[in-house]
Amino acid sequence: MTTITQTDATWQEDATVIGLVSLAHASSHFAHLLLPLMFPKFIETFGFSYSELGLLMSVFFVVSGVGQASAGFLVDRLGARPVMYGALAALALACLAASFAQSYSGLMLAAALFGVGNASFHPVDFTILNQRVSSPRLGYAFSAHGLTGNLGWAVAPLFMVGISSLYDWRTAYVAAACVFFSILALLLWKSDAILTQVVDRKANDPNAAHSLAFLKIPVVWWCFAFFFLSTMTLAIVQTFSVSILQAMHQVSFEAATLTLTAYMLCAAAGMFLGGFVASRFPLHSDRVVATCMTVAALLMALCGSGWFNGTFAMVILASTGLATGVGGPSRDMMIKKATPKGATGRVYGMVYSGLDMGFATSPLVFGVFMDRGWYGLTLVGGAGVMLLSVMVALGVGKRSQG
Repeated sequence: MTTITQTDATWQEDATVIGLVSLAHASSHFAHLLLPLMFPKFIETFGFSYSELGLLMSVFFVVSGVGQASAGFLVDRLGARPVMYGALAALALACLAASFAQSYSGLMLAAALFGVGNASFHPVDFTILNQRVSSPRLGYAFSAHGLTGNLGWAVAPLFMVGISSLYDWRTAYVAAACVFFSILALLLWKSDAILTQVVDRKANDPNAAHSLAFLKIPVVWWCFAFFFLSTMTLAIVQTFSVSILQAMHQVSFEAATLTLTAYMLCAAAGMFLGGFVASRFPLHSDRVVATCMTVAALLMALCGSGWFNGTFAMVILASTGLATGVGGPSRDMMIKKATPKGATGRVYGMVYSGLDMGFATSPLVFGVFMDRGWYGLTLVGGAGVMLLSVMVALGVGKRSQG
């Protein structure tokens, strides 16, 4: 079977691959928010507590994290395409499970299915992009991939809140299921564009698909640590920034929520600019990441210092998204350089499971800060964690060169 290599694809062929993969990635980020957006409706309908609802998200991220580490093996053994199909089907089924849920156990099932569906997107996406997109255009591919992920986050509130306002929350989940089924149908139609080569398990290669040898490579764990630390800071912004702005600066709920939306949009714009940066400096991706993360950490620390009024604090926090967004494509390029040949799915699956672990851990740690009223210190602590990720990124670059 003939497949396109990284050097013979045309712009049109690359654009098709990038578009399909980016759409799938946007759908996974869209799915991230489908449960928490309806928490007020669940309280109204079932009378659940916030602790019970928080446990739903813990289940989501734990299942996703464990599944993401495992999904890489499936990608390397079966190819990325069937795993992507299964992930979209799982997300659609999760929406249907949420729509028909009559109890806490029904929502728990939906949370687990959302985790299963979300688990495989990073190893799937990056396997397809690395195999099917020409090397000179990978920076742009990673940029589009990250940008659409942020747009998926931005669209979810408009979609779910809009439909639930017109009809009800159960109808909103059915509509979301239709979205996932539609994307699955499109990918089935364009299946040739996302076909990947399967690793030859019979080859005498320590990095073959059945091997765990890649776990012995130190740089893999450095990459995992980078994602774990950097995501802890992102989780602070997504989970607590609205409450922090309200508590520290007495801004309205609408203004604080708008700031979070602005953060996401700035991150998306940064991803777009970061594609050009990653293509311009492909050999220094670790330094680009370190620079962007350092700037973001300083901005977050300034926001948490309390030195500025509410308006300026909101602008600073939104600007943090721009800084982290610019470093996004270079971050993915950094991981690519650290990945052994023939182990793309497994390495990306293990490394990106750090995202889920960061999302699951950060609210537990910094939730204690919030409970004690340490609002500014929560942001300063997030900045400190991000500076730790800077040192880890430089360590990744050093070990990749070795």
